[in-house]
Amino acid sequence: MTDVDEGGKRVGWVELYFDLVFVFAVGQVAHGIVADPHWARAAAALGLFATLWWTWIGFAVLYNRRGDDSRVADRLFVLAGTIPCGIAATQAHHVFEGHPAIFAAAMAAVRLILAAAHRWPRDGIDQRRISVGYAVSAVLFGVSAALPHSWASWALWAVALLQEAGFLLLGDHRQRRRGERPTREARWRIMLAPPRDPNLAVDSAHLAERFGLFMILLLGELVITVGTAALERPADDLGYWLALVGGLVLAGALWWVYFSSAAEIYERMLGFSGGNPALAYSLYAGGHLLPAFALVLMAAGVDLSLTESPPTAAVWFTTAGLTIYLAGTRVFATGSHRWYFALARVAALAATASLAFLDRVLPAPAVVLVIAGWAAGTAAVTTVIRRRSLTDLGDDPVAFLKQAADRHRDSGSRG
Repeated sequence: MTDVDEGGKRVGWVELYFDLVFVFAVGQVAHGIVADPHWARAAAALGLFATLWWTWIGFAVLYNRRGDDSRVADRLFVLAGTIPCGIAATQAHHVFEGHPAIFAAAMAAVRLILAAAHRWPRDGIDQRRISVGYAVSAVLFGVSAALPHSWASWALWAVALLQEAGFLLLGDHRQRRRGERPTREARWRIMLAPPRDPNLAVDSAHLAERFGLFMILLLGELVITVGTAALERPADDLGYWLALVGGLVLAGALWWVYFSSAAEIYERMLGFSGGNPALAYSLYAGGHLLPAFALVLMAAGVDLSLTESPPTAAVWFTTAGLTIYLAGTRVFATGSHRWYFALARVAALAATASLAFLDRVLPAPAVVLVIAGWAAGTAAVTTVIRRRSLTDLGDDPVAFLKQAADRHRDSGSRG
């Protein structure tokens, strides 16, 4: 069996410090939802979170490919990035209020730092294309800062983030697929093949650890929210204990869902591929965006649910967040494409979202406790599914995926 951890490096201390700044920024996004609990605000929060997320991804991939805590320059680039990121965090509430200029300017400054970091000389590594790409993003964010708040500003942000995804992790994948229409199995083989340029490979052990630590920090935001909301209740009544126990059980169940086996599958798949950047995008950079935001949405929902007069959206934020989290982490994926497995997955997700209707018969803290129990049960079921997937995955992920495709064709022919 291939040792996917061989040669893997550990997350640097400066990276952990950098993540603390981003946790503060993410907390401001959650507070923005709490301040105006409506779905339009939640949608704006997703856009703001995605902008911060791809900024964090830029530093995560930078350090993954070429970062070293023993080099002063690498540490200084990351520390320099904390300054505009911290400024952006303090300006998040102004974005919700329709004044995104300073936030956009801070995002432009961050990308200038990333452009300089990728341009910095390094033996055997030429990442000028990435440097130019970040310079273009800096210009786009800078232009948006000069525009009055409108959809044009959001459009410029979207263009900047999309092109960052392209040059940062998807460039090699696009070159492989140019001028060809591969089969489903061939596409998976491309995703699981090592990159043509070794400098574009990502370290699977480091990336898995980095994302795992960031998910822990986001779960910490949920725990802090639960504790703060419980302390703000006027008395240690039944609602207090329901809120406290339910919130802590929910956070623990979410931890279990991700770390019991899902994180291990992602790391093993990326390790088998030799650090394929397109697979890293699918599993981590793009694949973790919605589950990470779901934790923010749940933190806001739990916070609102534990107030004395919770709004209607409070429980819906919590159940919608849990549904997105379960779907995004692919915890119900069994490797089988039989129709009844697909139906069961859809039914489980629909049942999760429907738990919000319990607020018509139960107080909000009690609903949080029920949601927590549901999440705990889901964690138990998905652990069995994931462990079976790890066994089936074995030493050859391509063969595993081919078997799944064959099962899909067989079930279709019988239908």
